Amino acid sequence: MDTDSFSLERRIYTVSELTQRIKSLLEESYPFVWIIGEISNFSTPASGHYYFTLRDSEAQISAVMFRAQNRNLKFKPEDGCSVIALGRLNVYEPKGVYQIIIEYLEPEGIGILQLAFEQLKAKLAAEGLFDEKHKRSIPFLPHKIAVVTSPTGAVIRDIMHVLDRRFPNVAIEIAPAKVQGEGAAEEIAAALQLLNERDDVDVIVVARGGGSLEDLQAFNSEVVARAIFSSHIPVVSAVGHETDFTIADLTADVRAATPSAAAELIVPVKEELLRRIEKIRDALKRIMLQRLRLLRERTTQLSRRLVHPSRQIADHRLRLDDAFGRILQGFSRQLDGKRDRLSVMQERLDRCSPQVMIGDLNVLLKHHCQTLFSAMRFYLKSKSSTLRTTVAKLNALSPLAILERGYSVTRTLPDYALVKHVQQVSVGQQVEVTVSRGAMVCRIERKRENGQANI
Repeated sequence: MDTDSFSLERRIYTVSELTQRIKSLLEESYPFVWIIGEISNFSTPASGHYYFTLRDSEAQISAVMFRAQNRNLKFKPEDGCSVIALGRLNVYEPKGVYQIIIEYLEPEGIGILQLAFEQLKAKLAAEGLFDEKHKRSIPFLPHKIAVVTSPTGAVIRDIMHVLDRRFPNVAIEIAPAKVQGEGAAEEIAAALQLLNERDDVDVIVVARGGGSLEDLQAFNSEVVARAIFSSHIPVVSAVGHETDFTIADLTADVRAATPSAAAELIVPVKEELLRRIEKIRDALKRIMLQRLRLLRERTTQLSRRLVHPSRQIADHRLRLDDAFGRILQGFSRQLDGKRDRLSVMQERLDRCSPQVMIGDLNVLLKHHCQTLFSAMRFYLKSKSSTLRTTVAKLNALSPLAILERGYSVTRTLPDYALVKHVQQVSVGQQVEVTVSRGAMVCRIERKRENGQANI
């Protein structure tokens, strides 16, 4: 083979084309797959999605579980946890890697009931009870709906409330049956058989609230599964919560996440239908031919490059999460830099702050005040001591102190002349005698000088 012929035969792909071919082959070959492995590198970014790696002893695969699915998990995944997951393979084109997008997750090894559940599921699956070819579609607008459930539970009230809100005049029949405990499976199967024999309803809802694996055992029984499969009336399974999967869910024609969701699936909103009919009637009159031509052209174009919306949404979610992570990292680095700079400026400002200077001056003022008060107290003590000494000396020299010792002072009356000699007074003259505590007026009766009386 020469060079020219080789160049004409070879097909050269761009990276994008090759990646798209791989993505299409992988996702179409494995739309949904069960996988078991051990969790590692588990992380939850700000978006709320779960990112982790599933691995065993010889290989590993990247996995993601979006927030809409992981918010209903009954356990918290963590590194080292061995799990069983249901998901679909996905190729993330910007990085050229493949991963699995998890829709359901449960811990491995959850007991004998789970083992029995898996064995019965395998048996019924081998018989074809779960095959899509046996599934019947629900009537768009059923005239009568039968509900197989407990007539006293909250489930029937929820269903009736939703049905009445969406389509008030739809007919509802309750087929009472136990939904838990001994004999529940047989009652459910008998109710299904009776409804099929009467053949006067358009759709059957088998419903009960959430619970443990033991609580849902009646809906994981073979007798209920075969009764649902044998029903020629479409059956909607509304057992438990969104994360609860039962044999009845797999066998039924339609599985609803909750009883309320089953009611929303079965009947449309009457008011919306009326509005839609009116709009469609008007629109069809104006643009039917134009719309048909446009749809033919678009159908031809889309058939060549049709991509399922859920895959596009998944890709955009991954791109968005990747970009959001980079934005957060950049913003965090910028914020750290601004925070460090603010800290340095704050320290510089604090050193020059008037409040700091006022604080230092207040400390110095308090110190000076304490020194002044100490000096004043010392000065007052010194002066008080001097005052006491002076007062003592004055008291010692005071005439009052002499009077205290028993002496007295005599003055003549009425001129109050101080009497120092007996010659200053005469007998019969009045004088005033002052003692330490008061004064007395006295009359001179006699005088004596140098031992002589009556001088």
